[in-house]
Order: sequence, then C-alpha cells, then structure tokens
Amino acid sequence: MKERTLGTKLLLALVTLGVLAYFIMQAVRYFGDPLTTTVAYQYEVELSTALSGYVVRDELVLPDDTNGLLQQQRSEGERVSDGGTVALVYADQASLDLQEQIRSLQTQIEQLQYAEEAALGAEVTLRLDTQILQSIRDYRRALAADRLDTAEDVGTELRSLVMKRDYSHADTADVSAQLADLQSQLSSLRAQAGSSVRRITAPDAGLYSAVVDGYETVLTPEILESVTPSQLDGLEPDESGLPNHVGKLVLGDTWYYAATLSEDEAQTLEESRNLKLRFAKGVGRDLDVELTYVSEAENGQVAVVFQGDTYLSELTLLRQQSAEVIRRTITGIRVPEEAVRVRERTVTDEDGTESVVSETGIYCIVGMEARFKPVDVLYSGDGFALVRSTLEDAEEVTSTQEQIRLRAGDEVIITAYDLYDGKAVRS
Repeated sequence: MKERTLGTKLLLALVTLGVLAYFIMQAVRYFGDPLTTTVAYQYEVELSTALSGYVVRDELVLPDDTNGLLQQQRSEGERVSDGGTVALVYADQASLDLQEQIRSLQTQIEQLQYAEEAALGAEVTLRLDTQILQSIRDYRRALAADRLDTAEDVGTELRSLVMKRDYSHADTADVSAQLADLQSQLSSLRAQAGSSVRRITAPDAGLYSAVVDGYETVLTPEILESVTPSQLDGLEPDESGLPNHVGKLVLGDTWYYAATLSEDEAQTLEESRNLKLRFAKGVGRDLDVELTYVSEAENGQVAVVFQGDTYLSELTLLRQQSAEVIRRTITGIRVPEEAVRVRERTVTDEDGTESVVSETGIYCIVGMEARFKPVDVLYSGDGFALVRSTLEDAEEVTSTQEQIRLRAGDEVIITAYDLYDGKAVRS
C-alpha cells in the first residue's frame, strides 16, 4: 500500500512538472516573441579595383632662356590659343614697377569711364550693386574652399567694383577732368616702358600648366602603346630641364592613366563595360574611361592604360595618383541577408501537370499579416543582400500582384515563428 502511494505521488509530480514546463514554454514563446523587423531601403553597391599609377598627357615644356623678371599671365588649366601670351619678361625691377603703374592707371580709367556711364541712369548703379554682392559671395566661397589664388582674383575685382560704385556719386565734370588727366599719364608711362617688356607666347594651342615635374618626356602617349609593368615600376623623372621653364602646354583633349595590377583583376576589367575612374584627390567627380591597353604579364602583373577625354583642365596638376576603377554599380533594395528565404510551392501547368518549384523572396508585414514577396538577389554583401522585385520588368501587373511587389520602405520580417504567407503576426 505504501509503495502504491509513493508511486502515485511520483507520477503526479511528473505530470505536474510536465504541465508547468508546458506553460512556461508557452509563456516564454508568448512574451519572448522572436518577431523582428526592419525597413527595406534603396541602396547602391560599387564593385571597384584600387590602383596606383600615373596620369599621362601630351605635354610641351615651354623653355625660358632669358634673363629678367618673369610674370605668368595664365592661370592653371586655362586654355591658350596658338600665339597667345603665356608670360611677360621684364628687364629689371624698375620695368616691373612701371608696368604696375600702367595697370593701376588703366584700372582707374576704367572706373571713371564707368562713372560717366553711371551718371546716365539709375539702372547702371543698380547693376553695379548686384555685381558687388555677387563678388562678396564668390570671395567668401573661395576662402572657404582654401582657393587663395581664386580669392586674390575675386578680391581685385571686388575692389574695382567698389571704387566704381564710389565714383558713381561724383560730379560728371570732375570725372571728365580726372579721366583726361589719367589718360595723359598713361600715354607718358607707355612711352617710357618702350621695349622693356618681352612676351613669351604659346607655339601651339593647349591648356597652360605652371608645374613641370620631369615626366613630360618620360611619360608620353607613344610610350604607353608598349609599356610594361617593370617600366612603370622603374620610372624616374628627367630633371635636366626643370630649372629653366615658364610652364608647359597640355596638347589635345585626351589624357591617360597607366598602372599595374594582377592578371585576374585585368581580366575582370576587360570583361566590364562603362568603366569609371575615381581619383583619390584633385577631382571631385567620377570620369568615364576606356581600357585601351593591357600588356603581357610579368610575374603575374600586367600594365594597363585607361583613356579619357573629359575634364582635362582639372587634371593638369595630377601625376602619380591613387585611384579606383569602378567596373560595375548595382542598385537595389537592401535587406538583411537572413531575411531572404526560399520556399517551395506547387504550380500547375497549362496541361494540368503539377510541379514543385523553389521561389526566393522576402516576408513583409502588410497590415497584420506576413506576405511573401518574390525577389531576385542582385548582390550578397557582409550581412546584407541587394534584391529587386521579380515584378519590376513586368509590363502589366494585376492588383493582386501589386500587393506582393517589394518596395523601398516595406517592413521586412527578419525572424519569426512558423512563418508562412498570410500568417497573422500582429493583433
């Protein structure tokens, strides 16, 4: 009797523990719902290759074998016509000072002539005020960008505009008298200047650059037609003509970028289209390029040459430069990688034959239910995937299909219990 009583007690204890465990599991499952979601959003991935190489241009060094004081007349990247003035050479400091006086008188004469025009109508003064305000904005913008050369030019123009505005209030008779006097002084100074100034002109049309680094004759477009990795790695500038020059001209509109990389990377680039080159510094935009040359391999490395024909004026200061070649850009909807699921469903053909197919998709919350939205996976990254709806290319979409189109902004289910299409996930 005692044994039966003990056995009964043990059985009741086990049943009680089982019931408690069941309710504990249900409570954990209820209060610890694993449903987690996130918002899908538009995203872009770039597949690129990092390079380090040389910017190559067709360049002509402008030699300077004269004695005197040199003053450049062109800014970096400015286009110069055939025969255009590149620099002025002054015989001595007195000649330079004389030219500065001539320029000062020319500025004052221009201001007085403007004052005479301003006296004829208020619209001229209004236009001048607008120009002054714009110059102030340009000046601040140049300073913020640390472009002191541009700030200097804008500052000179601003001072001239302010002086013009000041002269606009002067009496017309006084302005005419001052103008005649200054023109007389200008004629006298020009006579004194005589032949103390010599001009250095461009032998051909091109873009002016003040920087000569010695690679102008070492790296030419002709050399790139047969360059090898060892030649690129062993490049040294020719410094023999560096001291005596007034800058150089960049001829034509084409530029090149030469670098070395592995055979596998070169093959990948050859198979790519619409290549873009992004320099590490110096240029604030991606440049369209074409892969025009791949050398024979040396120890697994090849020399490659990219050709571009845009924005050459922004590349005149670049030589040895790091860059990225963007071979492909993928745009899609970004979702967590674990949110991508594969389900199997039965489909019936036109002849009534049933078959089971696998379908890749994302479960999203629509209203209070989980809805399966079919997608194509475009790219898998570190913990995420880029996808697009399988209905993107459909010409006609029914209202039912429209409900399962994945869009940016949809609430995507990452984890959940017993997930299936149509499951109620929210009350």
